[in-house]
Order: sequence, then structure tokens, then C-alpha cells
Amino acid sequence: MTGAEKRPVRIANCSGYYGDRFEAAREMVDGGQIDVLTGDWLAELTMFILSRDLKKDPRGGYARTFVRQMEAVMGTCLEKGIKVVSNAGGLNPQACADALREVAERQGLSPRIAVVAGDDILPRIADLQADGHPLAHMDTGAPLGDVVPVSANAYLGGWAITEALGRGADIVVTGRVTDAAVVIGPAAWYHGWERSDWDAMAGACAAGHVIECGCQATGGNYAFFTEVPGLERPGFPIAEIAADGSAVITKHEGTGGAVTVGTVTAQFLYEIEGPRYPNPDVVARFDTVVLEQEGPDRVRISGARGEPAPPDVKVSINRHGGYRSGATFGMMGLQIEEKAALAERQIWAAFDGGTDHFDVAGSRLRWVSDRTGEFGDIPSAQLSLYVKDADAAKVARFVRVVNEMSLSTYAGKFTQSAPSKPTAYAVHWPALLPATLCSAQVEFDGETFEVSAVTPAVTAGEIPAGSLPPREDHGPTRPSPLGAIVAARSGDKGGNANLGLWVGRDEQWAWLCHTLTTEAFVELYPEFAGYPIDRFVFPNIRGLNFVIRGLLGEGVASSVRYDPQAKSLGEVVRARVLDIPVELLPEGGPA
Repeated sequence: MTGAEKRPVRIANCSGYYGDRFEAAREMVDGGQIDVLTGDWLAELTMFILSRDLKKDPRGGYARTFVRQMEAVMGTCLEKGIKVVSNAGGLNPQACADALREVAERQGLSPRIAVVAGDDILPRIADLQADGHPLAHMDTGAPLGDVVPVSANAYLGGWAITEALGRGADIVVTGRVTDAAVVIGPAAWYHGWERSDWDAMAGACAAGHVIECGCQATGGNYAFFTEVPGLERPGFPIAEIAADGSAVITKHEGTGGAVTVGTVTAQFLYEIEGPRYPNPDVVARFDTVVLEQEGPDRVRISGARGEPAPPDVKVSINRHGGYRSGATFGMMGLQIEEKAALAERQIWAAFDGGTDHFDVAGSRLRWVSDRTGEFGDIPSAQLSLYVKDADAAKVARFVRVVNEMSLSTYAGKFTQSAPSKPTAYAVHWPALLPATLCSAQVEFDGETFEVSAVTPAVTAGEIPAGSLPPREDHGPTRPSPLGAIVAARSGDKGGNANLGLWVGRDEQWAWLCHTLTTEAFVELYPEFAGYPIDRFVFPNIRGLNFVIRGLLGEGVASSVRYDPQAKSLGEVVRARVLDIPVELLPEGGPA
């Protein structure tokens, strides 16, 4: 059959991060028909964790849970002809493949395993800098300089995966490829796409982005979670990708959760920036995508347009930032502020210069809701203290001081989170490199070959941006939480926080897009003042995306914020009250 005659390829996700539900691989393989089993095991923080694992054991540096999952499903996948594509290789894809071969040998199986490497540029850092590539920080513009990273990986695309599958691989293990690449690669192989099939790849990129975080596409972390059935154990998502790149997001019948336009929109707006979503294989125009409910637990993604891939690929660099520790004290009853002040004085008095003794140190007092359930309306609070320093001994002394004050401080002192021993943390450094310097190396059947990251120099026609609806007068307003009509999904991307907001009706969109400008956003949330903020518009899905640059400092691994990954930022925003037109509120809306 030609690619156009083939049915859609069913690509299932079984992991959104290293540590996701272990049984998911078995559930997806046994739960119904699929063609490809894939998932995402890597994140910026995960690469730092794997670098420490690799330092301890040269046979480590990969997601070991993936190998254990494959032990349970490898035979079934081979029997059913299910291809497996995984980025669980992390910093050591060859060792991951070797571990899979050991599993296969014990089970009497003979899978053909391909390894995709070439993403690790750590050994090349000095040479790249000497050749005029400063590896400048994508947000600050600062050159990497003489910083010694612990990991440095280019985000490769899907064409090496396509090539490996085309040569007959049953399992493809990769290092750092983009989250969408593990979907784009199999879709391109199955349908026989060319590198210049921009629109088809843009559709696969959109579908890959939606399913790469697992259950976040089926109701997990969803703003209107009370409307989603079966969240006790939601099913993992499946993308049915057609020859033209259009796709249907679904899940196995009988599993928990739901696939709706809302749950798909939530993941669609997650951890992106503007309408142009750059990938090593294609720039997907997310502002052209249309989402439609095709049936129960079936959402169609169509209309995606693609532009030629960018000339550069993103590089994720992690460096050792130092050591950290922290503690959280509980306090209840009278004189909360005085209790907190005493605890702070006692701790910082043990260090010359107080908080200045450390590279970073501080504290925050957080009041707890008076509806504790245990003591009614008695005031209660949490005092959190934290330190970060390049010297582990300084941090260890902080731990000792905190522990030694237990019987000599404020009345009613109890510890909610004891100080941990000094823990190493990472600083994330995103940069760019020319694609010409980032080819993939594929090892398969005893042969090693190279797959270029450079796309053909093809000029594509200009794709127009979507337009906003005219401003309307929606009549009387009522003070209401924004979340009465607006859904949100937020998260981290390096040191930046991403906040996606969307509504379900055209008239709500006409109000939201003109009301929540960047200036109004800062006025409503003054804690964001001083940070550069970009607002991006997605008219087709009635959505906005705000990027608050620098809010998370040097990234999740080093952040001392209460919510270091900005996961709850969307819920904070939805809880703010503003004047919303009554006609837009459900049943008149809450007071």
C-alpha cells in the first residue's frame, strides 16, 4: 500500500517522565491495538540526575525503569509487531540497549535493537567554543565561558528514528531527542514522508506534543478535573496519525480519564512559547491547528501547517550549581510573627554575616488556611528556610544548627520538613548550535551510520497568522474568579514559567483576548512586575500563552520557590477575582 492508502498509525504513550506509572507499558500493550509504543523519560532535571548516576557507574546513565518495563512486554511486542521507540537511553543509550539485550537473552528473544546517539556534545564543548560557538544562554545572551558542565546534549529530531525503523529495527533507543521526535520519527517511517513534508510533520509534531506528557492529555492536572471521570487511574493517550499528518487523540476503551477538547488544549498549550513551535524536523505553526471533538474520547487535530526546520538546534546544558538544604517549621496559636522572628534570629546568628554567609539564603513565612480541620480557626503558619552554597561544609553546618535548636526556640515548635544533608543541585543552561554540527549516529546490526540534522533548503510559502475577533460590549459584570470561565495549564521551561489560558466559547474568547493584555496581566498579578513577559495568541483554540521570563531563576533544579516548576501558577491565576461579564458566566456565575 502507498502511504496515502494506509490506515492511521496508532502511537501509544506509556511515560511522561522518569518515574511515571510502571504498569503503563503493560496496560498499553495489552489494552488494545497499537503499532508503536513510546514515551518520554527525560527532562532537564533528569539529565542532571542521570549524569550523577553515570559518574557512579559507567554502565548507568539511562532510565532503568524502562528496561524493567520492557522485561514485561518485550515478548508481546515482538509477537504483535509493535515497534518500541524510547528516549530512555538518556546519557548512555548504548548501555540501555545492552541491558535490553540481556533481558531478551534471558527470555529467549531476538529483537533487533537500534541505538541513536550523537546528541552528547559534552566532550566537544571546548572545541566548539574555540571554533567560535559561545553557547550563549538563550534568555540572557551570556556566553557559557569557562563553566564546566556535567551534561550537554543537543535535541535531535526524528529522522534517525525513521531510518532505524526503515532498516527493520524492533526497538529504537535514543539519547536526547525532542519530546515530539519519538512520535514524528515513527509516523514518517510508517507513512513514507519526505523531509520536506512540512505540513504532515507539523501535524505529527502537534500530536507528539499532546501525548508526550502521558495522562496530562487524558485529564491529569486538568483545571476542570471534577468533570473528568475515572481519575483514580486515568488511561494513557494514543495518537492515531494519518498520512496527511492529521491525528486523533484517544485512549484505550474502558480506561479512566477522558479525552476532550479541553484536556487536549491543556496539554497543547503546555510548555510552549509562541505560535511557531520549533523542532529539529519542522517549525510547527500551532496557531493553525484546529481541535474538534470527533466522538467520545476522540479529539481530532487538523489543519496544522509547517515551515522549514530552523538552522539551529537547541542544546540543554547542566552544570553543577553547588549544594542546598532547607527546613520547614510549623507554628500555631499566638504570636506567630514573633515565633518566626525568633527562629530566624537563632539560625542566622550562628553565621557571621547571617544570610550573607551563603551564596543564597533566605526564609519565608506562609500562613496556612484557618480551616485546618484539626483546631478550627486557630492561626497556623509554616516557616521555610533555605541555603545554597558552593561549599558543602557550609550547608552541612546549617543542617547542624537547625537540628541543634529543637529544644531552645519558640513555644510549640515542631518540624514539618527536617533539613536534609547537603544535596547537589544543577543549573540549567539552554543554548543553540548550528544543525550542521549535530548529526545523529545510529548503531544497528553491527553497522554505524550518520543521519544529518540539516533539513533541505526549501522555501515554503508564508503562512498567515490568525486574527482576533472584534472587541464587544458584553454588558454588566460581576466580580468572579477568572477560573469561572477560564482554564489554565502552567509549567517550567528552564528558568521561565509558561502559563496557558483558554476558554470554551467564542464570546468568552472575544472578551478574554482583549481584556487580559500583558499590561492587564501585570496589573492583576503585580508579583510578576519586573519580569519580561511575552503574550502569545492562539485564536483557533481560543487560547493565550504568557511566558514569564526568569521567574524560576536558573531552573527547577536550583529553584527555591515554593512551587519551583510553576505547576500551580495556572491555578493561582484562575483564583484571582476580576469583573467578568455576567452573560459569559455559567448560570450567571459565582458571586
